[in-house]
Amino acid sequence: MSQQANPRGTFLKIADSVKRQIEDDPDMTELPSLAEVMHAYQVSRGVALRAFSVLRLEGVAEPSPGERWRVVRAGARVDRRPLDQRIADIITAEGLEVGEAFPSASALAERFGVSRPTVAKALEKLEAAGVLSGGGQGRVRTVRAVPTREERS
Repeated sequence: MSQQANPRGTFLKIADSVKRQIEDDPDMTELPSLAEVMHAYQVSRGVALRAFSVLRLEGVAEPSPGERWRVVRAGARVDRRPLDQRIADIITAEGLEVGEAFPSASALAERFGVSRPTVAKALEKLEAAGVLSGGGQGRVRTVRAVPTREERS
């Protein structure tokens, strides 16, 4: 007995499966990584990306630069600003003054749910803007300037 090709594309089946995961878990805020999808469904990167594109077109998920794809839920408010702007907000939110120590890249990565290299890029932008002093291997990064409202928006 020969197997016939299923008319429904593999990427559509994956998109449906991920949608069911989102529906079943109301606390799910981000999609699995592309690598996880590729491994779980034994597909190529292109097929996984097509599945994610379907989820985007259906308004279920959206890409987030430097982060995993985010789940989009009706009525949920998501901060879509770049990571460097969200990190700069820590200074005012926590009342940090010039010269005070700033959280480490590891702590920021955990807080925002991103990788340390992603945080490092955002911190480099803040250093270039003169908001933070250069940290680095074993050195504590400090606040150089409190961002004004215009710098944060």
